[in-house]
Amino acid sequence: MIANGEPRILIISGCMFLLACLLANVSAAQSGTRSSWKTNWERHSVDLSEIISGGVPKDGIPPIDQPEFVSPSSAAPWIGDREPVILLTIDDDARAYPLQIMTYHEIVNDIVGGVPVTVTFCPLCYS
Repeated sequence: MIANGEPRILIISGCMFLLACLLANVSAAQSGTRSSWKTNWERHSVDLSEIISGGVPKDGIPPIDQPEFVSPSSAAPWIGDREPVILLTIDDDARAYPLQIMTYHEIVNDIVGGVPVTVTFCPLCYS
């Protein structure tokens, strides 16, 4: 993104923040502490002790910090012609991040067009 002629750090965000908030409140409910939300913790249809985290632990999703790129012809054996990718172009520098890789790693830290960027993808909500 360019604003006023200056490149800005581009962050393509997913749903990780919302998921973290939900898990934090479930964890708070399980531990007996209460969040700052005005919630009636006495009313629920599921026993709170039955709710467990189903997510990965902290740092359980490895980011790609120095991505390596290949030519389209080199990628042909493992990527289809119409496979979805996240495309990012800054100035004349264009990158494609295949969703088959983003689904596992979810986060790529890269430099595109001289601009440090973080590209994220959430496979849970496909954003």
